[in-house]
Amino acid sequence: MKNNNSSDNLKLNSKAGFTLIELLIVLVIIAILATIIVPRIMFAPHKAKETAVVAQIKNFETALALYKLQNGNYPATDQGLEALVKKPAIPPIPKHYQKGGYLSHIPNDPWGNKYIYVSPSKHGHYIIISYGPTGTPGGKGKDAPIESWKIK
Repeated sequence: MKNNNSSDNLKLNSKAGFTLIELLIVLVIIAILATIIVPRIMFAPHKAKETAVVAQIKNFETALALYKLQNGNYPATDQGLEALVKKPAIPPIPKHYQKGGYLSHIPNDPWGNKYIYVSPSKHGHYIIISYGPTGTPGGKGKDAPIESWKIK
């Protein structure tokens, strides 16, 4: 009896694997998918941070509305958003300040910068601003500030 194992293995090995053409086709498909998907993913972190700023500003607005309802006015610019955490010591002193405050703390924006609070403002009773990734006023495009009066 002749052992054909070695010849069978040789035939199997010569047909196993991928040809160069098959590998090139796979690489082209991957490149096409990358050109479609990568641009969408590149801006996802920035968009997520913008969404977080909008949510946080809306949270501040809810707390500010309750503050005004109980005290008759919004905190002054000098009192800042910190007036939502602890009772202000500078005028106007709120007469009916809620025990425990209106928020547990005032977070920084997603880029690590403090929110800007101005009351009164030319756009209403107050404005809350995040200067975005630059942390300075006057950015454009993705570096533009996010302002409460522009949020719908």
